[in-house]
Amino acid sequence: MSSHRLSKKGRYIAWVTAGAAVVAGTGIAAQTSMAATAWPAQKTYTGRAFDTCAAPSLSAMRAWHGGLYGAAAVYVGGKNRGCSQPNLTASWVKSVSTVGWRLIPLYVGAQPPCQTSSNPEKLTAPTAASLGASDGADAVAKASALGMKAGSPIYLDMESYNSTNTACNDAVLTYVRAFDKALHAKTYRTGFYGFTSSSAKAIATAANKTDLPGNLWYALWDKTNTTTTDWPWGSTQYTSHSRAHQYMVNSKETRNGYTITVDRDAWDAPVAITG
Repeated sequence: MSSHRLSKKGRYIAWVTAGAAVVAGTGIAAQTSMAATAWPAQKTYTGRAFDTCAAPSLSAMRAWHGGLYGAAAVYVGGKNRGCSQPNLTASWVKSVSTVGWRLIPLYVGAQPPCQTSSNPEKLTAPTAASLGASDGADAVAKASALGMKAGSPIYLDMESYNSTNTACNDAVLTYVRAFDKALHAKTYRTGFYGFTSSSAKAIATAANKTDLPGNLWYALWDKTNTTTTDWPWGSTQYTSHSRAHQYMVNSKETRNGYTITVDRDAWDAPVAITG
């Protein structure tokens, strides 16, 4: 199992090379109810990405560039973030972006009240809206301080929980909607990381789609590099470069003398606007 998030023990196991491209201006309508002209053009990456607990050193990122991956997810904040981030600074973001990396901001916010794992921050039904708003504001502040500009996405990490628990699930959706609105107020796009068996399923199958994230990063560890053939919901959902798929975890890989344990992702969704 991946060790990137503090709540790893509560996860449910859910269970060819792609090219890289940057596409501007797609998917805006799915991200917000605001006028599309008010938003910076979206920066989209399509290809393989990785996520790892702590942002690697600049030397490691330089050594890994030009290989299998073209994008890397970084944990920009959240009280439930599992690793310290000594390398993750505005200078690092600028340097790796100059090298050619696309970056994926990930925020580990409050976790569900019915989740079995222990976390420093859990939401409850009475606190869900206020926590979502404050965490969303904090996520924007953290991403902005790193040089990730307005128009960038921030992906909210929600670990596994019993989404059939109606009260718990309703509280989660309240939190997510407040987080989404806080990001949109600052012209940041919203993404969501979760599991096809629970947290991502709750977002994808919600009857009321109002203020839910417009980009879905689903964890399904089937070792298949795709965002289409194993997509478990309607084919018209999260189209126009709005999907990502974490398809393999805990892959220990060495490139040019640097070894990193990563999770592998198939990416066709927004990435940070930097530089």
